[in-house]
Amino acid sequence: MKRRSFFKLCAAALAGAGITKLIEPYFPAWMRQTSAENHKLQHEARYYNKLDDNRVECELCFKNCVISEGKRGFCRNRENKDGTLYSVVYGRPSTVNVDPIEKEPMHHFYPDTQILCIGTAGCNFRCKFCHNWHLSQQSLEELDRYQNLEPEKAVREAKTRGIPSISFTYNEPTTFYEYMYDIAEIAQQEDLNVIFHTNGALKEEPLRDLLQHIDAVTLDLKAFTDDFYQELSQAHLEPVLDSIKIIREEGAWLELVNLVLPDYNDDPTEIQEMCRWIKDEVGEDTPLHFSRFFPSYQLTELSPTPVSTLEKAHEIARQEGLKYVSIGNVPGHLKNSTFCPECENEVIVRHHFSVQSINLTEGRCQNCQTEIAGVWHES
Repeated sequence: MKRRSFFKLCAAALAGAGITKLIEPYFPAWMRQTSAENHKLQHEARYYNKLDDNRVECELCFKNCVISEGKRGFCRNRENKDGTLYSVVYGRPSTVNVDPIEKEPMHHFYPDTQILCIGTAGCNFRCKFCHNWHLSQQSLEELDRYQNLEPEKAVREAKTRGIPSISFTYNEPTTFYEYMYDIAEIAQQEDLNVIFHTNGALKEEPLRDLLQHIDAVTLDLKAFTDDFYQELSQAHLEPVLDSIKIIREEGAWLELVNLVLPDYNDDPTEIQEMCRWIKDEVGEDTPLHFSRFFPSYQLTELSPTPVSTLEKAHEIARQEGLKYVSIGNVPGHLKNSTFCPECENEVIVRHHFSVQSINLTEGRCQNCQTEIAGVWHES
C-alpha cells in the first residue's frame, strides 16, 4: 500500500471513531517539500555539555542522553557531529496545519479560534498507545518528506491569515525545542499567542526559559503511577509532575489531558489521587480533560475506553473539587461542554471540536455572573 493510501485509510477509520488528531503530513501550497535525504545539520542545539572523545550529554529532558560522535539521542532529533550537538529538525516541520483550538484540546483559552499547528518527527517517550505514532515514533528520514519553514515565515503566515495563535503539537515539541523557542519568541513580538502541547518531560531550566514566550500549555498527564509511565511510555511520572507545577508558577494558562486506557490507568482510586493532587498543587480552576482511547500503534487489541468509565472519572474529578472537567473523543457527549461551577449553566457549548455558543460576558457566566477561569477574547 502506498504511503498516501495508508494515511487516508487511517484517517477514515479514526474519523469514524470520532478522532481526527491523526492526520496525513500536510503540505500547504505556500511551502516547499524537500526530501529528508538532502538535509544538512546547520542549527546547534541548546542545553548540552561537551564530554571527552567527542561525546556530548544532552540536558534538555530527563533522559540525559550521552551521545557519541555521529549518533542521535533517544528522541531521534538531536545529533552529535564532531562533538557539537545539532537539531536535525530545525526549520523542517513534517506537518503544518490549521486546526480549531478545541482540538488540542484547549477549552478555556481563546475558544472558537484557529491555531496554526506545527509538528516534526520524533519524541522522547515511546508510548505504546500513541495516536500520532506515525509522526512521533519515526525519524525525519523515516517520514521521508519535510517542509522548509523558517521561524520568521511561520509567524508571517499566521499573521497574514489572521490566525491568532501558533501551537506546537502532533509530536513532542521538546524534541524540536530550538525551533519552537525561536518561533515563540518572534510570535510574542508580533502579538500572537503561543501554545505548546507537551508530555511535560523537560528539565527545569529549559522549561522556565521557554515559558517566558508561552501563553498556554496543554499537558498530557498520562497516568498517576510511575509503573504506567515506565511500562507504556519508557518514561517517569515525577518529571511530569514537576513540570506541571513549574508551568503554573510561571503563569502560563494550563490544561491537563488524561487519556484513559482500559485496565491500565482507569482505576477509580488512582483517578481520585490524581484529581486530588491537581487541586492541591495547581488549583481547582485547572481544566482536566478525560479523553477516550481508541486502538492504536502497539495497543491495537485493546478495546476503546467505555464511555461509562469516562463518565465515572468525570464524576470523581468533580467530587474532588475540580471545577472544569470535560470528556473528549466522544462526539456529541454533553460533558464536552464547559459548565458554570456555580449554577451549572452551559457557558461554552461544544459538539466535538465545534463551538456552538459561548455564553460568557467579560469572562463571566451570563446566567449567574460567576467568573469562569480562562483567557477570553472579545468575539
